[in-house]
Amino acid sequence: MVVGLIVGLVGVLGLGGSGRAQDAANSPAGTWKWTTERGGQKRENTLKLKVDGTKLTGTITGGGKEPTDVAIEDGSFKDGEVKFSVTRMGKDQKTTSKYVAKVTGDVLKGTVEGSFGGKDVKRDFEAKRSKD
Repeated sequence: MVVGLIVGLVGVLGLGGSGRAQDAANSPAGTWKWTTERGGQKRENTLKLKVDGTKLTGTITGGGKEPTDVAIEDGSFKDGEVKFSVTRMGKDQKTTSKYVAKVTGDVLKGTVEGSFGGKDVKRDFEAKRSKD
């Protein structure tokens, strides 16, 4: 009976550890990079994320001629899905972009939606986890 209990506990603990390892592999924490092209110009984007439970914080760099770090807002991470928004000021105009993406290992793939130049725009993006 004691041996069966020990074997059962080892099995449960083994599965629990395996689940945590998979969660860590699909965590959005870290640095992500991708390139966008607008008006024939390529721009590098860098997203740095931290996770605390379901809360997601971090910064994003890119989007302009002189890229600066901008804090993400309303960040969340649940069931492998990342959601956050970014507000930028440019030419006396505030723009907000909303990101939704799924984490699969070292790939963060999703969409960004926003209003640019009076037009609603939705674009796909695929970021790779940086090894830096």
